[in-house]
Amino acid sequence: MPFNPQPQYLVDQPKWSRNAVIYQVNTRQFSTEGTFKGVTKGLSHISDLGAKIVWLMPIHPIGKKHRKGELGSPYSVKDFRAINPEFGDEHSLKALIDQAHALDLKVILDWVPNHSAWDNDLVTTHPHWYARDYKGDFRPSPWWDWSDIIEFDYNEPGLREYMIEAMCYWISEFDVDGFRCDVAGYVPNDFWQQAKTALDNVKPVFMLAEWENRDLHEQAFNMTYAWSWNEAMHEIAQGRASLDRLRKYYSWNERAWPRRAYRMTFVSNHDKNAWDGTQREQFGDCLEAAIVLSVTGEGMPLIHNGQEAGESKRLAFFERDPIEWQADHPIGELYKLLIRLKERIPALWNGEYGARMIQVPNSQPEQVFSFIRELQAAKVFVVLNLSSAPVKVNFSESLYQDEYIDVFASQCVKLTDSFTLCLGPWQYRVYLSANFPLF
Repeated sequence: MPFNPQPQYLVDQPKWSRNAVIYQVNTRQFSTEGTFKGVTKGLSHISDLGAKIVWLMPIHPIGKKHRKGELGSPYSVKDFRAINPEFGDEHSLKALIDQAHALDLKVILDWVPNHSAWDNDLVTTHPHWYARDYKGDFRPSPWWDWSDIIEFDYNEPGLREYMIEAMCYWISEFDVDGFRCDVAGYVPNDFWQQAKTALDNVKPVFMLAEWENRDLHEQAFNMTYAWSWNEAMHEIAQGRASLDRLRKYYSWNERAWPRRAYRMTFVSNHDKNAWDGTQREQFGDCLEAAIVLSVTGEGMPLIHNGQEAGESKRLAFFERDPIEWQADHPIGELYKLLIRLKERIPALWNGEYGARMIQVPNSQPEQVFSFIRELQAAKVFVVLNLSSAPVKVNFSESLYQDEYIDVFASQCVKLTDSFTLCLGPWQYRVYLSANFPLF
């Protein structure tokens, strides 16, 4: 009897997601209005940027008991089937989703399955659905300072049924396209499998887990967070890690993760912005190189609202603090160019739709990260100086040798075995096969 491999990772990636980019919206801060209507006005901007998925941070009413700050955390949910009046009503949310769909955008809602606000009605109607501490009291998530929430107990079948029915409600009534699931690893994987089956029976959904675990891709999630990619890049930018940290990530990505799984590569998000600093605070002069790698390397890139306008401040998490929008910011122009490449070049597509990264050995491996992605006669050669010192580098093996368009210089070049490249600190090059028109 042959010992044939058994399929284990069964989540199919929708064709529309093959070259998608995801964009995070903090409704409270996205516009001066801080409402769904304000987001709706900005959807054409998101579409023009090249994003395909709009992730709305939690839209539900926020608990008042033990609330943090004046307005509270959107992750302290008072009612899973209601809308935060701060943002609008059912009509304005439906108008947002309808307009997004008209622009060929998908909308996923932030879902908070692990816990609720202290004053959620479930506390009184179903107190047995909640976890308890050693004293028998309701508890926040242990070891965190999440004092404004209390945890659920997913050993309770009734809780599972309630959560799945609530998620189905937003699909059937509002036509949402999926969910970003907060701290998904704090909830048992078998629940996610149950949920995905039920949700897909209403409408095929796209599922993003705020977690980094390949097993979540078995039967439930399309995409998980690449936290370790972000951590590696951040430590390299701060001079606290060598490039081998990044090479280990990509080795792990290739050998230990399913080919069809999407991993979300990000420079910023609401947590990073609020608690660790703006993109420039975190990455310094490495920022642009990190963005280039997040889009051209394997993974689906995330844009946190305001990044494309320079992300000039840390957005307050518990108060109104609208984004300071700057039109035609260099970071936005960089994202637009890279996303246009990603949309058009099959090698840069997501998961099994795209090409594997193949390391191109170079003479300065402690400073320079270089790779090829090639598919359907289109080759992309990426070289990044991930150091604060200038470097002169040459490359071995023949894979990179070809005729290219230097994407940022918009000129044709021929790279041979004698090719030598001089790069300034944190400088990068992206080359595209000359036989493939740039735009």
